[in-house]
Amino acid sequence: MSLVTTHVLDTAAGKPAAGIAVRFERGDGSPIAEGVTDDDGRVRDLGPEKLEPGVYRLIFDTGAYLGPEAFFPDVTIAFRITDGTSHHHVPVLLSPFAYSTYRGS
Repeated sequence: MSLVTTHVLDTAAGKPAAGIAVRFERGDGSPIAEGVTDDDGRVRDLGPEKLEPGVYRLIFDTGAYLGPEAFFPDVTIAFRITDGTSHHHVPVLLSPFAYSTYRGS
């Protein structure tokens, strides 16, 4: 399993958000991996099993999912990895005018 995984839930529709493109980058913007949320809103295979400690980013193409008038055309979540061998799950709860995130399990 990838060290970093994610999950997007559409809180307005009450269902997983399928088909959202996700980029995984180092803090300096260099790419690590790309994926697309599956029917369960998850990206399970998103990069390596180990990473160096540091700052990383997940960028979600929410505009393609929410439509051309989306208030949030993308959502960028920056986070720090201190243990490069411990799984990090970074979910997003998405609605047309709000989003939130947390460190999942």
